[in-house]
Amino acid sequence: MQRILVDQQKITTVMQNDVTPADLHPREARIALESFALTANNVTYAASGFAIGYWQFFPSGIAGQGIVPVWGVGKVVESRNEALAVGTRLYGFYPMAETLVITPEVSSRGNVTDVASHRSQLPAVYNSYVPVGDTTPDQDHIRALLQPLLATSYLLSDWLEDNSYFGAKQVIIGGASSKTGLGLCKYLAEAKGRGFKIVGLTSERNRSFVQGLGACDQVLSYDEITQLAHAPSVYVDMAGNAAVKAALHKHLAEDLKHSAAVGISHWDAFNPSVELDGVKPEFFFAPAQIAKRRKEWGAGEIDRRITDAFMRLAREASNWLTVTVHSGLSAAPQVYARLAEGTADPREGHVIRLV
Repeated sequence: MQRILVDQQKITTVMQNDVTPADLHPREARIALESFALTANNVTYAASGFAIGYWQFFPSGIAGQGIVPVWGVGKVVESRNEALAVGTRLYGFYPMAETLVITPEVSSRGNVTDVASHRSQLPAVYNSYVPVGDTTPDQDHIRALLQPLLATSYLLSDWLEDNSYFGAKQVIIGGASSKTGLGLCKYLAEAKGRGFKIVGLTSERNRSFVQGLGACDQVLSYDEITQLAHAPSVYVDMAGNAAVKAALHKHLAEDLKHSAAVGISHWDAFNPSVELDGVKPEFFFAPAQIAKRRKEWGAGEIDRRITDAFMRLAREASNWLTVTVHSGLSAAPQVYARLAEGTADPREGHVIRLV
């Protein structure tokens, strides 16, 4: 069984590795991956692998080497669990590898949860697999590329609304060219009668791309932070660039009412020890907002709203997203390395297809 290993201390170092597939125990099932997406989100998983626990989902068994999680679709090819039939196709959280062995528990609605002991203390949203039936490859690709990212975008917009936008008159999105960033800009733009301005921060290289999305009231490059208006503000940071964050905190000072850390796509410029003016950044963890809303609204309602939000933006994705399909697991290291090095084009979405 082929898999991709990432050096946990130097996450741009990647290699392909071959291991003997594990025998199935009673109640287990083996899933063969058909396709998965690679985005800057996977770089964040690697960069925060120890801090948040992403390395724990799919242990490699090799010290210092981790398996980065990916979102994709797979098919059950072997099962010793009568609740999960061979041939079932499932969308969810997978290792960057050819196969995954799970211990499935199937709900009355058909949703599958991996109840393997090493995943029992990890966030439930990552352990859930959804049957997808006979979807087309194009449908699988868009789902894997956008659903997890736009789910986070929607949950961020819901969390901001839930907190009355912290009284902000401008919401600033750092890393606005990322798919999660652009999704947040678009969901914020949907707010009826909004009393805040949407500001996208991005690199000069990606400025025209963000402007072309039409969701931001203002787009600034990272070198133009001093042009931000002095008004009550919220900063939502997808990039994790310490110098950018320090400059923004210094410029806005007491006008910055909340600073949220979401992603670390600029992982090489991430430095949590940098002293910041004003409010202390707080990490936004999407599963926590899901858990809150499930308690308040019920599981079905928050899932329905996330799905509806994803579908709204997925329908227009062809206007700004070009899906590039790469054949075979051996293509994954190069694609992942480009994402980790920050050289990927935000207009592209990369999918690794194994079958």
